[in-house]
Amino acid sequence: MEKSQIDKLATVKVSKSDDLYKVVDSLNRTLKERDLMFGLALDEEDREKMVFTIYET
Repeated sequence: MEKSQIDKLATVKVSKSDDLYKVVDSLNRTLKERDLMFGLALDEEDREKMVFTIYET
């Protein structure tokens, strides 16, 4: 069985937004068949920022 690999393509810090997860969810649903995945997390250093990451799977 081949091990799947996930490569980080880009990361950007953005201002915290309550609805940003909806955009990330929509991107994941729409582009998963193109081997792209998107992540969103609170910035560990600045809780008013979020880290948006694009991955290739």
